Amino acid sequence: MIIHPIKAFSDNYIWCIQEEIEAVVVDPGEAKGVLDYLEEKQLRLVAILLTHKHEDHTGGVQEIIARHPESQVYGPKETEALANHVVEEGNSFNLLGQTLQVFETGGHTHGHISFLMGDALFCGDALFSAGCGRVFTGDYEAQYETLRKFKRLDDDINIYPGHEYTEINLRFAYDMRPNNKKVSKALEEVRELRTKGQPTLPTTIGREEEINLFLQVETLEDFIELRNARDDF
Repeated sequence: MIIHPIKAFSDNYIWCIQEEIEAVVVDPGEAKGVLDYLEEKQLRLVAILLTHKHEDHTGGVQEIIARHPESQVYGPKETEALANHVVEEGNSFNLLGQTLQVFETGGHTHGHISFLMGDALFCGDALFSAGCGRVFTGDYEAQYETLRKFKRLDDDINIYPGHEYTEINLRFAYDMRPNNKKVSKALEEVRELRTKGQPTLPTTIGREEEINLFLQVETLEDFIELRNARDDF
């Protein structure tokens, strides 16, 4: 299985999961890059996965489906205008010969979900490398519980978020913890990758437990304080 990032807008990643000639795409905020990549690689699109309702994750769905009408669309209830398979916590289904598990990962939006496919976690805006999504819902407890859910996953799970936010997240972490050697080393590595125009993703649960301050907080109150500090950074 190949997982390829298709860049969109200034910092989005649309993940294309490939198995031989079949493909699944995750959170296509725009269509052109996806359609061009599928044509270039001669791939048959079998499904689209949506983690949440925001336009920069769903905006390309209709145009893609117009070109690939046989494709199925899986997403949470908040995407039901686009999804012909509405899924929720505890659901599982098969694509590309693999079982996908659905997790409720609210906070960024009320209905946000994530998909676990083998050792690959597609988590939209619920978790980033060295960060997490803004809590647009105001439900900080939901986002805090989402992070606790991610922490219970195996350390070797690969994480595929929806945005290239790693450098700014690590700059914030370094600002908060200037003596943390793991954070400063990660920031140095990430800056080198970005200078070369390379993605900093995927990351892993194990790596994030070392560098992601949001996964390290002990209480809901500490999470709220940290999230507010990041919002103002």
